[in-house]
Amino acid sequence: MTVAAILVGFCAGAMAGMLGIGGGALFVPGLVLFLDLTHVEAEATSLLAIVPVAIVGAWRQHRYGNLRLRDGLLVGGLAIPGSILGVVLVNALPERAVEIGFGLLLLFVASQLVRRAPDPSA
Repeated sequence: MTVAAILVGFCAGAMAGMLGIGGGALFVPGLVLFLDLTHVEAEATSLLAIVPVAIVGAWRQHRYGNLRLRDGLLVGGLAIPGSILGVVLVNALPERAVEIGFGLLLLFVASQLVRRAPDPSA
């Protein structure tokens, strides 16, 4: 289990640093598939794991001049009450509904990335 946790953490951190994703899109499936956590356990664990990834990623991006501190603080500050509401909801909803919702969110994000990809023929 420790080796799997190390691999999930390292790979998700590398992908988060490269792609700017919060890590949750990778941590949650990794924790469910490789550490046998339930979806809700994986979400909760992922929330804690995201903190150091986000801090280090933001620090490194700041060195390249890519960090918009004010926007990041605004988005992060407003995410706090949303996070509180989300925790209440995820513990009240059936776990299967949460799993389906997470999958639909990933599919929506993937479809938007494909739709907005530059046209290679242009």
